[in-house]
Amino acid sequence: MTEFLNVDGGTIAYEVSGVAGPLVVVAHGMGDSREAYRFFTPALVEAGYRVAAVDLRGHGESSVGWASYTRTDLAGDLIALVEHLGEPAVLVGHSIAGGAVTIAAAKAPELITAVVELAPFTRKQEVRLGDLRVAGYRRGATHLMGTTILGSTRQWAKYLDVAYPGSKPADWDTRMGQITAMLEEPGRMKVLQAMGKISPADAGEQLGNVTCPVLIVQGSLDPDWASPQAEGEAIVADLPTGLGRLEMIEGAGHYPHVQFPEQTLAAVLTFLAGVGA
Repeated sequence: MTEFLNVDGGTIAYEVSGVAGPLVVVAHGMGDSREAYRFFTPALVEAGYRVAAVDLRGHGESSVGWASYTRTDLAGDLIALVEHLGEPAVLVGHSIAGGAVTIAAAKAPELITAVVELAPFTRKQEVRLGDLRVAGYRRGATHLMGTTILGSTRQWAKYLDVAYPGSKPADWDTRMGQITAMLEEPGRMKVLQAMGKISPADAGEQLGNVTCPVLIVQGSLDPDWASPQAEGEAIVADLPTGLGRLEMIEGAGHYPHVQFPEQTLAAVLTFLAGVGA
């Protein structure tokens, strides 16, 4: 059942599953909703966790019309939700939310016990000419640019096709229809366009201030980077020594938790067991 939290500037929608166990808050990437964790949340609950799945500001059932959509803004929303739920939490963030959970962990260490970043944009990005020789990266970047400039749901669908290389989820057509319908709601596409233009530098600046354990999960075929593994290794290197570890999901694109939920969940559960979350 959807619940709502009023924060400064709007309303955040979320849904809690499970009645007991350590709290895990899961946050999706841009142009998506909490349904991104439709395979992940039930498995976490079955493993003994209480899970709060949130719709980022401007997405899903959360309100539109916010003043800004930076990772710092998203981190503030996540911190407010954890405070509202009344107990420390593990934060799981995908893509833009990977940067947001990094900032939240740095700013509210008393509330965040561990962080999982799925295909995260957590550092300022530098594009090298050689990167464009990688076909998947070149195609993905082209469609992302088309989405950001044109506000086109067709370009976003083309990007998602590249972002899920190889096998697609069984409910692919249904989910694509849901995403397109959401983005056609008033104001939603403008949120996606705004997020696509925002630098992750604010998250990168906070990496050295994180004090809790961090798991980075990257798909080996993620088209958002010429080398997803190199990006994951760079994030770990920017964290305080010994806090971060990288897990690669072979064959996955930018959505490892949707495309390969069992492998991704196994990595996350092993990590959480190791940190006593």
